[in-house]
Amino acid sequence: MWTYLPELLDRPVPRYTSYPTAMEFSDAVGAGDFVAALDDVAQGTPISLYVHIPFCEQICWYCGCNTGAAGRKQRLSDYLDALKREITMVARRLGGRGKVQRIAFGGGSPNAIAPVEFIRLLDHIITIFDAGQPNISVELDPRGFTPEWSMALSAAGVDRVSLGVQTFAAHVQQRIGRIQPKADIEDAVASLRSHGIEQVNFDLMFGLPGQSLTDLDDTLSQTIDLAPSRISLFGYAHLPALLPRQRRIDGSNLPDHELRFRQAHRGYQRLTEAGYQAIGFDHFARPEDALAKASMRGKVRRNFQGFTEDQSDVLIGFGASAISQFSRLICQNEKRVGVYRDRVNARDWAAERGVKISADDQQRGEIIRGILCQGRAKIPHAMLYSARDALVKYEVHGLMMWRQNELILPSYALPYARLIAAEFDRLRGNVTSEYQMA
Repeated sequence: MWTYLPELLDRPVPRYTSYPTAMEFSDAVGAGDFVAALDDVAQGTPISLYVHIPFCEQICWYCGCNTGAAGRKQRLSDYLDALKREITMVARRLGGRGKVQRIAFGGGSPNAIAPVEFIRLLDHIITIFDAGQPNISVELDPRGFTPEWSMALSAAGVDRVSLGVQTFAAHVQQRIGRIQPKADIEDAVASLRSHGIEQVNFDLMFGLPGQSLTDLDDTLSQTIDLAPSRISLFGYAHLPALLPRQRRIDGSNLPDHELRFRQAHRGYQRLTEAGYQAIGFDHFARPEDALAKASMRGKVRRNFQGFTEDQSDVLIGFGASAISQFSRLICQNEKRVGVYRDRVNARDWAAERGVKISADDQQRGEIIRGILCQGRAKIPHAMLYSARDALVKYEVHGLMMWRQNELILPSYALPYARLIAAEFDRLRGNVTSEYQMA
């Protein structure tokens, strides 16, 4: 059983899809640093690509993604032209160095563009990078999904599709501006599977306005019946001051902290009892799925797409707001679609902010990822004394233990994993290094 400890849980911490986090990005890093990082990519380096489509047919009120209404077709066409131009610029700069192993399309909703445009974009990427047969994944909005999309995805060799489900409760859907009948999900899953795409992910949420424990239970039951390969169960973050679209949501009927905790626990119980393997603190995968197999081998990693089996050390992002990550650099493209398009059309690089990764950052990042991905991490001697002192408040509750210099979390400590990891965050935690103090 998970133990609810509000005195620990009340502390807000990042999701650590990177370290340093996006909150540390600044304009001290820019296009020149991005180009230098590209130039440092060695021959044969495994590379993953992320392609951002910042458009949706309908904008959901809860969404924190960089996306806008698809609207005018010319706007989509102009964006896709700029996207292809940026892809070409990067590929030519790499000059054949590196090996593209994965391509992920996200947004927004990639199916806000026409299926034929998706195929053309993917063909351009594979051709110019000489990518061969990479693993390809696509995020989709079931509300705009058509049989033509299933055929296009199958013909393009797409391996995995993620569907934004969030909740099956109609009254909760109304409160978040995402009306989505169950039939839409069922039809999308059936169509994908009939075209040979068996790896289907569901994205679910808890902590939504008006969402009861029973509502979540019903959504979990219906999800289990549809048997997706993977499930992510995210907690909704209500931040109307930062995300104006969330102001349409009535924040007075949000689940309180204790109910959110119980919802997360119920999700863990139901999904693991149904045969899913828990991955990190919010992902679940069937035993035959590649992510579950990676977890068994201790090979799960974490990046801007969440927990993943992707082993590439270089991630290159294309499109407005897309993030690229190298061993010593994280950088983000211009967020505003119009400015991004104008910059790329002028043959300028889109990267405009980010952070450099120091040796200390690398070490701390490895510890944070170990805690979140494997539930354990070896602590270097220079941090060990400070770490033992900083983590006492978790140790006394049985949320972690020590085996010599290795920190180990039991499975019931999952809701506290980010808090424990945050102690190793140089800016937010209490673990210092002897080298820092020298």
